[in-house]
Amino acid sequence: MPILTALISGLVFGIGLVLSGMSNPAKVLNFLDIFGAWDPSLAFVMVGAVAVTFVGYRIVFGRARPVFAEIFHLPTSQDVDAPLLIGAVAFGIGWGLSGFCPGPAVTALPMLAPGTLAFIPMMLLGMIAARALQARGVTQSSKATSLLPEETTMQTATQKYPVDLAIKPIVTAFFDTETNTISYVVQEPTSKACAIIDSVMDIDYASGRISYGSADRMIAHVKTNGLQVAWLIETHAHADHLSAAPYIQSKVGGKLGIGEHITTVQDVFGKVFNEGTEFRRDGSQFDRLFKDGDTYTIGAMTAFVMHTPGHTPACTVHVIGDAVFAGDTLFMPDGGTARADFPGGDARQLFRSIKRVLTLPAEMRLFMCHDYGPNGRDIRWETTVAEERAHNIHVRDGISEDEFVAMREARDKTLGMPKLIVPSLQVNIRAGHLPEPDASGKRFLKVPLDGL
Repeated sequence: MPILTALISGLVFGIGLVLSGMSNPAKVLNFLDIFGAWDPSLAFVMVGAVAVTFVGYRIVFGRARPVFAEIFHLPTSQDVDAPLLIGAVAFGIGWGLSGFCPGPAVTALPMLAPGTLAFIPMMLLGMIAARALQARGVTQSSKATSLLPEETTMQTATQKYPVDLAIKPIVTAFFDTETNTISYVVQEPTSKACAIIDSVMDIDYASGRISYGSADRMIAHVKTNGLQVAWLIETHAHADHLSAAPYIQSKVGGKLGIGEHITTVQDVFGKVFNEGTEFRRDGSQFDRLFKDGDTYTIGAMTAFVMHTPGHTPACTVHVIGDAVFAGDTLFMPDGGTARADFPGGDARQLFRSIKRVLTLPAEMRLFMCHDYGPNGRDIRWETTVAEERAHNIHVRDGISEDEFVAMREARDKTLGMPKLIVPSLQVNIRAGHLPEPDASGKRFLKVPLDGL
């Protein structure tokens, strides 16, 4: 049905372009020739299109989800930046010179006009070149970050971020015994507003059975205490458990957020799992993509985000009042640190990220995402910045960057893959949504042989 709907939509779109004259470059050029032989008729076409869209979007977004998809695919960035402005100018110049833009050009292909046949290949070439330049920019930015001197990356967090020790959120932890994951409900102390951090969806991998016992416990806590969920936060795309964020969102609401570099992870693992062009690698599965230093509110509390790459490119630490949610960047002092050998991981970046986190005030509470009870001790998930700096077996004060990198890289070579990495990544790069069903209505996860 989704394919048939797309076919019908494309047919209506194409008919509209032909009937309106938008696929006729001569008519478009006359419309753009405002100070010459101006043909204003296309203005009525555009006004009509805007009016239909204005009404249609409001009807569509009154729904909780699309009819034939799991989520709405919406732009995630509202930045007016140089790429946007340069792209808009380049698009305008191209449209003005040729009379074509992508949709009408594709629609006009059956006419086999020489202009169309020249325009389409060059447009595709331009898109490929733009993607290559964009990827090169990201790579150079990543290299620049990894080569920053420690003195630069070690600027104190209190100087860069809006730390507020006066706010002491109410933190309720939920430990999942199957994945050793700790999820949190973080409540603003003077209201019922809260956030949910790093939720877990249950899976019996052997049978392929999905269930929601862990998520239901968190939902019950929210409802029993009359809480209002403002945010569902993912500290990164986890490789050891599946996110239950969409399920929880459907029950108690809230916006879903993750670090902006999830797009890098989506691109890498989209290829690993051969997801195809229908899988979006722009982070649009999430409601918000956080940049380093971004803030968001939970009732009267202002939380802020620290980008902490190293374990993965998309890792973030979330600071809410005097509470720090470390994701997989740090473990308890006797557990050390997260591995750094996943695609895009980097031990040196991890060290620098952790050192930035540990410049937060010493008394701040640190909450872990995982604990494995090393040496047989009971499971724990709360410590302080001071305790980590004094006792962490991998990054306590006095351990150098080179010592850490040598230790981390040697240790990572001895580690096996997390047992749930295959289902976890396929679900989590989709913001916790399961893959789309096939024609029979069944959903499948892929196992890439020798791919990880």
